[in-house]
Amino acid sequence: MNFITGNHIERRTFLRGMGATVALPFLDAMVPAGRLTASGRAAADATRFVAIELVHGAAGCNEWGATQHLWNPPQVGRDFDLTTSALSPLDPWRDYLTIVSNTDVRMAEAFEAHEIGGDHFRSSAVFLTQSHPKQTRGSDVFAGTSMDQVYAGRFGQDTPIPSMQLCIEPVDQSGGCAYGYSCVYTDTISWASPSEPLPMIRDPRVVFNMLFGAGGTVEDRAMRRRTNSSILDWITGEVAYLKRELGANDAQRLERYLDTVREIERRIQGVEARNATGEERELPGAPAGVPDSFEEHMRLMFDLQALAFASDMTRVFSFKTGRDASGRVYPESGTDRPFHPASHHGGREEAILDFHKINQYHVGMLPYFLERLKALDEGGTDLLEKTMIVFGSPMADGNLHNHRRCPFVLLGKGNGALDGNLHFKAPDGTPMANVMLTLLHELGLDDLDSFGDSTGEFSLGMPLSTTSAG
Repeated sequence: MNFITGNHIERRTFLRGMGATVALPFLDAMVPAGRLTASGRAAADATRFVAIELVHGAAGCNEWGATQHLWNPPQVGRDFDLTTSALSPLDPWRDYLTIVSNTDVRMAEAFEAHEIGGDHFRSSAVFLTQSHPKQTRGSDVFAGTSMDQVYAGRFGQDTPIPSMQLCIEPVDQSGGCAYGYSCVYTDTISWASPSEPLPMIRDPRVVFNMLFGAGGTVEDRAMRRRTNSSILDWITGEVAYLKRELGANDAQRLERYLDTVREIERRIQGVEARNATGEERELPGAPAGVPDSFEEHMRLMFDLQALAFASDMTRVFSFKTGRDASGRVYPESGTDRPFHPASHHGGREEAILDFHKINQYHVGMLPYFLERLKALDEGGTDLLEKTMIVFGSPMADGNLHNHRRCPFVLLGKGNGALDGNLHFKAPDGTPMANVMLTLLHELGLDDLDSFGDSTGEFSLGMPLSTTSAG
């Protein structure tokens, strides 16, 4: 258990015991003589990337909803007003908010007559690839390499897990869905290559075990669940030894980090215990580790992402928060209308406002994640400063299955790539892929000439003036 090497701890240090593998957070002891090693500096300076899909558009992208500014604010520049917008929960975080309105996702549209009607089963595959999927029910699926995987392929290979793909709703369908499309197109937003869709993880327990190697065998994991013990119980000796080698500040930082690991583990154990009682569940058939509560599920997934970033286990996440055709009800939103029927509002103003409530509720999940990232310090800079979050939809008006003027916002500072507190309105006909190409360049992939159906870069510099978005 010799953690200290050359008077410092390596950034990639693990505490191990009984199948548990717990990566350390960033500590002052990882800076030898006040200066990071090259590998440590690379880890400390690394930009984290998260892509979150909001499925099936937004009420504010309906013709009437746009006039009410239910998604995009009326002003461009810095002095924008989010009062009526579904983005209003982000107003306290406007310094970390960049809105890019009026971009299109034309690759999600039907190109030929036989593709008409397949928007539900095509759109998610387009969100991060900005490529038109091949219509097939077979194994010969083909879309594009997704933005998260382009970044992970270049900058995620020196972490234990190059990327992780998470979801909230079930994505375990098989075979064909409808309109001639394989279900894989709607089951994932992450593609390692045009022919390699990546599976998404719904169960927080699975994510936790991947991050912490919680039990080297099935028997170890079963034993721990039976005894309700913690993975931290398996590394107590190593923790005690390490603390003796650390300064007071690092010891406290390590203690807070391990407390967070244990708190998340307890919450997962609590969910599993509730779901093992045999009582009827709101989500029949869901894994035991999946909470019936949407908010509880979202928060657990956000906490796990923040923990993974803090330990540098991975720097790349994609997160699919729903399904286009979901019938889920969100009573906390203020409406009891199921999601998909609410999205098909028929253009009626009252129904549009009902769907708007659901949009606002979904956006309202994001501040929790921002708070978690803001609270994590890494070498004197919080992780919200170092993270770039893409949040948007490949659909605009879910009622019409329209893909023009789609919802799209950015959060965090991305290590200086984003200024925040800005609303950009793109010229009519601008592909969303143009913004993604610019973001990839900002992330360090300067040699990319194009992405998806991009026609060029999209400037994220300060607009010349603050005006009405029209």
